[in-house]
Amino acid sequence: MLLYLHIPFCDSKCAYCAFHSYVDKFPLRAAYMQALPRQLEFELERFGATPQSIQTLFIGGGTPSTVESALYAPLFERLRPFLHPDAEITSEANPNSATPAWIEGMRDLGVNRLSFGVQSFDADKLRLLHRAHNSSQAITALRHARAAGFEHLSLDLIYGVQGDSAALLLRDLDQALELEIDHLSAYALTIEAHTAFADRPERAQEKLRLTRKLFHAIESAGLKQYEISNFGRYRSRHNMGYWEHRNYIGLGSGAVGFLNDRRFYPTQNIEHYIADPRSHETEWITPDALHSEKLFLGLRSVVGVDQKLLSSDERARAELLVREGKLTCNAQRYYNPDYLLSDELALFIGA
Repeated sequence: MLLYLHIPFCDSKCAYCAFHSYVDKFPLRAAYMQALPRQLEFELERFGATPQSIQTLFIGGGTPSTVESALYAPLFERLRPFLHPDAEITSEANPNSATPAWIEGMRDLGVNRLSFGVQSFDADKLRLLHRAHNSSQAITALRHARAAGFEHLSLDLIYGVQGDSAALLLRDLDQALELEIDHLSAYALTIEAHTAFADRPERAQEKLRLTRKLFHAIESAGLKQYEISNFGRYRSRHNMGYWEHRNYIGLGSGAVGFLNDRRFYPTQNIEHYIADPRSHETEWITPDALHSEKLFLGLRSVVGVDQKLLSSDERARAELLVREGKLTCNAQRYYNPDYLLSDELALFIGA
């Protein structure tokens, strides 16, 4: 079982960010962290959690590093009996708020993997994206994490941004590799509604040639692509759980949980969440929608698609793609060798 914890606090709002987060609710941090265990009790029962059954925990946001590590302690204390002894416990962090004290405090709680929202080491690009940190802060934060004993470190880079060039992207990659990371996430800038970039669509300018050049350079450095946006010598077990379509608890305001054929949405109103953290909406997922999700997720990752999932017509179309070299087939599963074509292939098979 997977557990996702959402921290909806940010010290600034990035121009491209559509995630649920607040920049003006810091006084509610303590009350919010106290509400989380109340929802957790409800979710552990709903999901039938047993001792040591939670194999991964991912703390995302928002910005988890804007909440001091001590405020996480009561939640970790309640979680501890349910965490597998070898659980992967990841927290996201921003370079400007991940102080040495926060990094060491999270390590002491049991976090064993950190993922830093760096996005770029280029000063002009960071300003364009409205990031709150600079290159020096990013480098320092990752070095502090390594010195604190974190074996698994990841960082995010954004590409497909106005002004990107091969030289800029490769400089970003070279600097990332110097920091001894074992995982890298590379995301294309997308323009979302209700963001600062919503009326600036020209900010997103992905060029397929540059994307392929970046992906090739990442893999050549030994970080192998295992899904459409993630590369690593180490594969995040939490990430893989999503691609494998496994159940996951969604904890916190703005989180999402998934159990078999239902999704659960805790309220996005943080005051309402604090008052009643068990309040949520439920979405029932149709068999057809579940089928499509498994097809899309499998072709976007190394998970692949089991032949048994497909109808006879879908299998015929998949076999056509195998003959054309667009898919491979091994041990009764179809695999996609080019994730940049994953959505098109899934749409073709599921037509």
